[in-house]
Amino acid sequence: MYELIVIGGGPAGLAAACAAWDSGLRSILIVERDRELGGILNQCIHNGFGLTYFKEELTGPEYAHRFVELLSKTGVEVRTDTMVLEVTPDRKVHMTGPETGYVVEEAKSIILAMGCRERTRGAIAIPGSRPAGIFTAGAAQRYVNVEGYMPGKRVVILGSGDIGLIMARRMTLEGAKVLACVEVMPYSGGLTRNIVQCLEDYDIPLYLSHTVTDIKGRDRVEQVVVSRVDERRRPIPGTEMVFDCDTLLLSVGLIPENELTSGAGILLDPRTKGAVVYENMETSVPGVFACGNVAHVHDLVDFVTQESQRAGAAAAKYVLNGPAGGETIDVINGSGVSYTVPQRIRPENVEKTAGIFFRVNRIFGKSRIVVSNREGEVAGFNRERLAPGEMERIALPAKLLENVKGELTVAIQEVE
Repeated sequence: MYELIVIGGGPAGLAAACAAWDSGLRSILIVERDRELGGILNQCIHNGFGLTYFKEELTGPEYAHRFVELLSKTGVEVRTDTMVLEVTPDRKVHMTGPETGYVVEEAKSIILAMGCRERTRGAIAIPGSRPAGIFTAGAAQRYVNVEGYMPGKRVVILGSGDIGLIMARRMTLEGAKVLACVEVMPYSGGLTRNIVQCLEDYDIPLYLSHTVTDIKGRDRVEQVVVSRVDERRRPIPGTEMVFDCDTLLLSVGLIPENELTSGAGILLDPRTKGAVVYENMETSVPGVFACGNVAHVHDLVDFVTQESQRAGAAAAKYVLNGPAGGETIDVINGSGVSYTVPQRIRPENVEKTAGIFFRVNRIFGKSRIVVSNREGEVAGFNRERLAPGEMERIALPAKLLENVKGELTVAIQEVE
């Protein structure tokens, strides 16, 4: 029996395993379905990683390699090219790989770090024919950066998430013509720096409040029809634009990869599509933790690292000292907030501060983040600007939480 099994060898799994080792565990297994560690970072060859955590600018592979090197200095066991098929509530992990065959390993604790996947055309129901040339932005990124193939020459991108923005620049640098980036919302879903560096710097137009309403082509995409949408996101007749292109890239959202999570009987949050977690990233099943994009979709890998280190240390504490206890505070998203992570806080388990990640549901100017309970305001934080594409984080001191009972609400108040 292992003390800890980490499912996923991307940035979340690597940081969690290293933290668990540093916290005293010595029987740790990482299971990764790809041929090598690093996860999605291996295909993210652009820079911009590590500014928060390492205080320097790194590419995705460089960032991943830092943690692979740290891991190599520990005694953590790694199984690559191995697929986890099932996780049970009693912490048994069913897996299969070419070297081991089908095996079931038991663990005293488990960390779920499977990351997320992209929404596809089927998930958003774009009308039109079904020719070749339609890719998710992440699949196109792998083709270009890892496999060495160009998906197309004349490109339209639907969705302004960070992967789509980055691929607009990447395709341009490789000689393709990116005709437009189209976003159904009235604001971009990506980081401001990516809008500037990937679209504006290359004169690629961004059409907000627009969407793709038709795809034309027999064997290959030949045209994409784009229409303006109203406030309910319904296409407005007579606003169609036709782009002659051979490729459509979809950057229309990410979904936490939680089939294993739900199969283990873990409570899921319909807002994040990830597990409901406590302040230490423990799920509703004792001894099972979730971190990184499998818990909620992050914008910066630096935050994934910090969150996963917390999960790793908490898993070690669970194995060495037993379960955490105490009364629970429910964290609720109020006006202007889409979700919060964690969803539950046990004040007795908070040493210094409890960090709360959240996203807003629209763009705010000068604002105040208000944390309150039934008695009134508990804490407030000022911000100059808030946007849905940029995750926010606040920290609540342990002393403050001692006097809170029942629930806390996180809401946004716009300042006049």
